Amino acid sequence: MAKSLQEQLLQAGLTDKNKIKKVRSDQRKQVKQQRKNKIDIVNESQRVAEKKKSEKADKDRHLNRLHQEQIEQKAVAAQITQLIELNHQTMDENGIAFNFNDAGKVKTIYVSEAMRDHISQGRLAIVRQGEHYTVVPAKIAEKIRLRDETPIIVLNEQQQKETESDDPYADYQIPDDLIW
Repeated sequence: MAKSLQEQLLQAGLTDKNKIKKVRSDQRKQVKQQRKNKIDIVNESQRVAEKKKSEKADKDRHLNRLHQEQIEQKAVAAQITQLIELNHQTMDENGIAFNFNDAGKVKTIYVSEAMRDHISQGRLAIVRQGEHYTVVPAKIAEKIRLRDETPIIVLNEQQQKETESDDPYADYQIPDDLIW
């Protein structure tokens, strides 16, 4: 049977048992160190891969959230459009001019006298639909306001008709030329 090189050197007297033990322990240490280094390299690459995976998941969640918000905004806009189209009041092109303020500019729509009174009393409201203005009931305007406030242009608070008995001018009517 063939003997190992270490055994042959020991028989020849070129080395002793302590040196052989030291060489064997050094070899074991090197093998263990190499295994550990491989594990460290594998662990480091796994950490990098997991970090990239978590970053990608965060980015995907963010993009999904943005996409959901866009879908919700489109749905709200469609609901508002549907509410306006189903509940708009017909305007009178030959009626009275009703002036109102929209974004610092005075705009005019033509409505009947009854509609003008209802708008000023808060029973009707003016809403913007694209570039056009439409008159809708106040209840519908409140539903629109719950979804988005930007389309609401004029929505006066409803006033309760309370006539004070001591009002000295109760018997006098307001002249027509004072109506704006």
